[in-house]
Amino acid sequence: MEGHPAEQLLRLAKEKGLQVTDQEFAKYLDDNDEMGHIRKQFHIPRVCELLEESKEVDGPAKGVDPNKECVYFAGQSLGLQPIETKELVDAEMEKWRKRGQYGRNTGERPWVPIEDTVLEQSGILVGAKNPSLEVAIMNGLTINIHIGLTAFYQPTATRHKILIEDGVFPSDFYSVQSQIQLHGYDPATSVVIVKPREGEETLRTEDIVAKIMEEGDSIALVYIPGIQFLTGQAFDIKTITEAAHAKGCYMGTDLAHAIGNIELHLSDWGVDFAIWCNYKYVCASPAGISGFFLHEKHAYNFDLPRMVGWWAHKRETRFVMDNCLDLQPGAAGFTMTTTPTLETVTLIASLNIFKQFDMKTFRKKSRLLTGYYELLLKNLSPEQQQEGDQEPQAKKKKTTATVHVVTPSDPEQRGCCLAVRFSCSGDEICKKMLERGIAMQCHRGIVRTTPTPLYNTFSDVLHVYNTLLDVLGDIQ
Repeated sequence: MEGHPAEQLLRLAKEKGLQVTDQEFAKYLDDNDEMGHIRKQFHIPRVCELLEESKEVDGPAKGVDPNKECVYFAGQSLGLQPIETKELVDAEMEKWRKRGQYGRNTGERPWVPIEDTVLEQSGILVGAKNPSLEVAIMNGLTINIHIGLTAFYQPTATRHKILIEDGVFPSDFYSVQSQIQLHGYDPATSVVIVKPREGEETLRTEDIVAKIMEEGDSIALVYIPGIQFLTGQAFDIKTITEAAHAKGCYMGTDLAHAIGNIELHLSDWGVDFAIWCNYKYVCASPAGISGFFLHEKHAYNFDLPRMVGWWAHKRETRFVMDNCLDLQPGAAGFTMTTTPTLETVTLIASLNIFKQFDMKTFRKKSRLLTGYYELLLKNLSPEQQQEGDQEPQAKKKKTTATVHVVTPSDPEQRGCCLAVRFSCSGDEICKKMLERGIAMQCHRGIVRTTPTPLYNTFSDVLHVYNTLLDVLGDIQ
């Protein structure tokens, strides 16, 4: 099938003699999902478990079975737990119990070099050609932001600005702001913010490039995320990087919402550095260990500014401890401290799942899954339905609420997540959906909803649509 996912789905439904809102159609899509078996490798919370100790709702809505599996559309915040996670963590706890310090160099996963177990697959997910040189798994996300900025924000009197997008995530904004101040500059004049055009909510690549061309001679660093956390827009990092380098700027990117979500090719794109967390789409532990990418062209530039800890010392002589620093080349030369074992094994469990398919297969399902959700969302609102060319769909219920999908409809400009504005309260919608066993998230009036290919189904998407009809009917 070719074309926009909505066109593909409508064409397929017509071939099967079904409406896209038919349960039989969702079941057909699930039955033909080549990634469908992956869901069985995750714990799917039951409704009663999802709502246990909830501060948002008192319990499930009337008629909702508390023992059924929830529909988890909040992967943009925290991914679900792989079944293998507990097994791997328990194994290391048992080794610690039995071996004490001798676990550092024994067993299937010796603790001292444990980062080696996650470099290759992490490198595959971010598109590193040489993961052992370009990738380090370490720290938390914001610490890695500062590590990247320390190395690549090298301001001068004439080139001291950092370009970011409007609405940047707070950790990125605060880090940029503080790094500028640490170098003696004023964020009011050293931060360049690219904003959407009037009347638009997402950025155009040509506008980002134009701003780089306009102010590039004074910009030290272009820092644009792979995917914008609130709108769900995926940026053309390749084109932006080319523009940045053409003007003599370094290029960095935050991949918190992009890794495990879209295809990435950092080495080929020439990105200077990147950072990411692993607890959203990658599904490692809550606030777990994060990642850092350094392009191999910088691997042997030991003059790049950095804060140094003993783990950056070459492994062969690290334990000599003579205080004569011999830096590891590449990303590893920016590590500071011992790699945490338990956080790393939770990452191993999730990466073991990603080893079972490639990102092209993942994206094939993602395009259809999110495309199906978008198609149904547009079917919620009569006004939006007139904007598209989809066939009229029979509705069991009616709603006068309007729905606006903020995330670009172009599947190349988005991942799994759709950011949605409703004409009624997004917080109220999320609350009532939670009462019905559906996890969503609202920020600044935008409801972020994420059908994730790893554990969500087409039937989940249809159930969310039908439940939204009920909820919108209740609160409008």
